Amino acid sequence: MKIDVYAVGHALVDLQIQVTDKVLEASGFDKGIMTLVDDDQQQQVLEQIADLPRNQCAGGSAANTIVGLADLGGRAAYCGKIGQDAIGHSFLADLEAIGVQMNVAPAATGPTGTCAVLITPDAQRTLLTNLGVSATLTPDDIDEQAISQSQYVYVEGYLLHGESGRATAERAMQLAVKHGVKVAFTASDPFLVNIFRDHMWELIKGPVDMFFCNEEEARSLTGDDDAAASARAIHQHLESVAVTLGANGSLIVHGDDQFSIEGVAVEAIDTTGAGDMYAGSLLYGVTNGLSWPQAGQLASHASARIVSQLGARLNEKFTPDEIKAF
Repeated sequence: MKIDVYAVGHALVDLQIQVTDKVLEASGFDKGIMTLVDDDQQQQVLEQIADLPRNQCAGGSAANTIVGLADLGGRAAYCGKIGQDAIGHSFLADLEAIGVQMNVAPAATGPTGTCAVLITPDAQRTLLTNLGVSATLTPDDIDEQAISQSQYVYVEGYLLHGESGRATAERAMQLAVKHGVKVAFTASDPFLVNIFRDHMWELIKGPVDMFFCNEEEARSLTGDDDAAASARAIHQHLESVAVTLGANGSLIVHGDDQFSIEGVAVEAIDTTGAGDMYAGSLLYGVTNGLSWPQAGQLASHASARIVSQLGARLNEKFTPDEIKAF
């Protein structure tokens, strides 16, 4: 089976909860970013908001991206690690039901990773991530045969945070290069850029063909406040770069061309998974015959749909006719 995108990332189950700013402030965590927490820290926060409704689904950055691609009709594969627990089984069933080819290695012991997504009224999402066994993903878990059948390998930046994750990310990229498969990489979060800036530049100047980031991450990476200038600086070292600009759309630089993609006006409810959906939609487009501007427009509309609802799964999926219209 040919695969459009083989994604590698931390397998997490998302617990999405709407909270007030007061509740978030009481938690003591910084708004709008991802923070790694242990079992006790996460459980303490969850107990404080136990009476609030929550939504549960398979998540993690790369998983959200690959689900977005599969929802559009793309051929997707995913590599991660889950625990042999109920929440891990739900992760596996969730992605398999969408048609994602799973390359998941259950850990012998330990809990499946979880991410508490605290959503405030301004649609900002604050992530409290307990990696669980997802942090034990190793290079041996990568499926070389599946990579060899893919058009792209997609790696989430969150993997850089642990030694095992970094080694796994690098192994996936090495195998992609070996088999002539393109490599896509996402910065994932501004705090990661601040910590691993030099390493990200090594990847950008090395195996990465396509780089995804938002304007804050681009600014941190290049030191330039202008998104277009940042995109061009990154593009000097690779084939394609996509910089998301929130409500203002996105900027794509590919080859000798630069495309400004308009944003789609919606009322933002929850920004969880917006960047992940953008990446999945753009990758779907460029692996399924759309031009770069068409793929960018699809990605812009798909991410707009995500922020206008709760959660990182499309409630209203695109029809084949809608996709062709781009």
